[in-house]
Amino acid sequence: MSRLLALPALAAAATFAFSANAQQNLTAETASPGTAPHTAVATLAELASGAGIANFQVAEGQTLTNSLQNVAQGKTDLAAVPLILPFLLSKGAGPYAKLGKKKGAELAATTAVLYTYRYGGYGLYAYDSSSVKGWMDLKGKTVVNGPPRGAALTNARALVRLITGYVDGKDYKGVQSNWGQMVKTITDGTGDAMVLPVTFPDARIIRSLGSGSITLWSTPVKAWNSKGMQKYLKAPGIGPFVVDLDTVKPVKGLSIVSEDGKWRSSATLGAEMVRTSMDFELAKALTKVFLDNLDAYRNKAPFMRFTGVGETDPALTGMCGPNPVKYHPGAVAAWEESGRKLPDCAKP
Repeated sequence: MSRLLALPALAAAATFAFSANAQQNLTAETASPGTAPHTAVATLAELASGAGIANFQVAEGQTLTNSLQNVAQGKTDLAAVPLILPFLLSKGAGPYAKLGKKKGAELAATTAVLYTYRYGGYGLYAYDSSSVKGWMDLKGKTVVNGPPRGAALTNARALVRLITGYVDGKDYKGVQSNWGQMVKTITDGTGDAMVLPVTFPDARIIRSLGSGSITLWSTPVKAWNSKGMQKYLKAPGIGPFVVDLDTVKPVKGLSIVSEDGKWRSSATLGAEMVRTSMDFELAKALTKVFLDNLDAYRNKAPFMRFTGVGETDPALTGMCGPNPVKYHPGAVAAWEESGRKLPDCAKP
């Protein structure tokens, strides 16, 4: 289920001249409310509107696999995109297999990044009434592991396989649900457990606690240190997510299991993406308003302080390496004028 969020001109702290393309009308797509990609896009829309850059109409609750393709095809101006998706699109692989490699590569080449951030990690969780008491208990169970297609499902399956060796459809039964219906799917007992994106705090978990206490498990240390996991953490759109649990505010009814007080998981690395044909000054202005207001992003929701906004290191942003996308030239100008250096491998 999706919603359109209209964001007209609002007051904002930062303003600057943008006469060439002032107050554009732009469209954007993002994930469901209560997530990092939704919060980031909504924050950009508010700031851009208040600064006189653009008014956004935001479609919420989207499958971001489709959103990337919509940007590439010029159907929407901006989207939150997990960075595994441009890689898959460029190969005509996974959810883009029907496009073929040639068409996929052509579409991927039309997209560019304004800025990156981390969506969150992945975790196993289950109601305390469930028979699942840890990762190895997933064998033979039904597991809610994401939407019907897209990066979240791919990442959830990969994490389970790396930790347990279990394969969806062979060792356990994966069940998918659209993001807009995910809390209902969790609470109605469809699955014995869930392997889904996790933030601190996590809106889906908090909403699901009304149906009972929940336990959330970190990636075991042995699995984390394995060669397979360390290689996976360098895969396109994937990075490490390590949090000292002493810095995480407790949530009543939620228990978090870790061997040493640290949360470890793979993280989905994502970006705000546009077409390469977006006007240079517009892309620069959108990126500048982001860079000028990093604290607004970090303080917009409690989980946003863990998202790494403003980071430039490719190991933490998902840029470079096998990822084919680059920053938009206008974005490069904004980053560099702010005094931040972008790696050459991420520049067009």
